[in-house]
Amino acid sequence: MIKLGIDQDAVVKMFAEASAQQGEVLRKFVNDVMLKALQGRELTLANVRSALETVTQAASTGAAKNALPAADLRGLLAKALAGMDAALLQAVQAHRTALQQFVDQGAALQEPQMKDALANIEKMEDVFFTTVSKTAQDTEGALRAAWEQVLTAMKDKGTATGAQAAASVEQLMTQAQAALRAGRSAGLRSAQAMMENYATLVSGVLIGMSQTLGAGREGGGTGQDKK
Repeated sequence: MIKLGIDQDAVVKMFAEASAQQGEVLRKFVNDVMLKALQGRELTLANVRSALETVTQAASTGAAKNALPAADLRGLLAKALAGMDAALLQAVQAHRTALQQFVDQGAALQEPQMKDALANIEKMEDVFFTTVSKTAQDTEGALRAAWEQVLTAMKDKGTATGAQAAASVEQLMTQAQAALRAGRSAGLRSAQAMMENYATLVSGVLIGMSQTLGAGREGGGTGQDKK
């Protein structure tokens, strides 16, 4: 079944058949699935929620069929969360890159569309936890307990998405204040026009980022994926 560009059957199969040793493979798989879903539509919070819900539902269906011990199952679910977090981290970075263009052209963060865009960045981690938690509540028994444990552990630790969101908002506000002091206003009208299609613009930035990362991996990468 395909929903939101996500092959749910493939996700179910991956979780149903994954071994305890395949956690990193599973993390990468979930990251790629999430990124593909986010790139396929406007990068709005509603679409982020839908992608998270769909992936979590499929992961739960597959995990329920996996005969792994509870501890190993928690390990796989933790890797699934890490994969979603990695995808949302790139989404936050795409938002930041897009907003940077507007700040550079003199757009003020007090403008309604800019304020909304910043608010969406700040909400990304909360949307992540709320959506996955709510969707996981539909599971039962040991699987539900496993979801609760890995979610609690991640909340205690914090996410890369949340950390990047906070840093991005702070940096953009600092740069916008500097631009205001410098009296920068060139290109403001074009920036305002671009904001009309902001969500589409961010999706394009996300696609470009992923293509750049993919080219880097094909060229040998940096070795950061090896842990």
